Amino acid sequence: MPDSTGLGDLLTEQPNPVSQGIDGLGTAEVLAIINAQDRQVAEAVGAEILNISKAVDAVVEAVQGGGRLFYIGAGTSGRLGVLDAAECPPTFNVPPDLVQGIIAGGEKALARSTEASEDDPAEGERDLTARGFRPRDVLVGIAASGRTPYVLGAVAAARKAGAATVGISCTPDSELARAVDIAITPLTGPEIVTGSTRMKAGTATKLVLNMISTAVMIKLGYVFGNLMVNVQPKNVKLRDRARRIVAQAAGVPLNDAAGLLDAAGGNVKAAIVMGRLAVDRAEAERRLASAGGRVSEALRNG
Repeated sequence: MPDSTGLGDLLTEQPNPVSQGIDGLGTAEVLAIINAQDRQVAEAVGAEILNISKAVDAVVEAVQGGGRLFYIGAGTSGRLGVLDAAECPPTFNVPPDLVQGIIAGGEKALARSTEASEDDPAEGERDLTARGFRPRDVLVGIAASGRTPYVLGAVAAARKAGAATVGISCTPDSELARAVDIAITPLTGPEIVTGSTRMKAGTATKLVLNMISTAVMIKLGYVFGNLMVNVQPKNVKLRDRARRIVAQAAGVPLNDAAGLLDAAGGNVKAAIVMGRLAVDRAEAERRLASAGGRVSEALRNG
């Protein structure tokens, strides 16, 4: 019977010749095949760096203008977006609403599949509107197939509002890619288990999301060198990490770093500036404020 949906024509739905007969192989052979296919994912993502860069710059511009970053998707794509959004506040100490993840079916879909909800474009628009999405925000639609109605509905609503839109899919010339301002399309090819896009396509999506959120935070000044200087020392592990960061960035022993942190009221950035420039907390905070919170600029202007 002909495939009336056209789904079978998608690259992500094609059978993978490498894994034919995989059910008859030994465990180590199965894993070796999966691992060999996974090694291709980073190259597929690497081919999209120019487009990922455009997305990062668009998000940075939006955030500097008071906007926010939204991810939206269904199934695996939605879960990955929610995961990346949830990791931003503890990693970079940003407000919880700066990066938001929306998944078809709501929070219950994070733990239990509700894939039927992905077929309604109006629901995508409603969910986006319910979060207070504004024209100065950026929407990243995620759909491995590039044709999920829920995501396309949200993208159409964002574009109608005049907001910047980004699409992440793993199918060439997808409907999603054509609908957005910036298309990111890592072509990861057929999956080991046919159509199981939680595998290579999901891995590629996770890599792209890592790159977007991390590069945005770097550009916004939440990283100094390669150090997580916006960390908030709220527990034993984070206090130890903060001391090590200050020690490394300020070039002082750990004991001195602890003293700087105490004097800075637990502010890692201020402690670094105090240690590097031999200034008090008030002066360090003034320099950081003038530098928009960027440690490197605060030190340069010192």
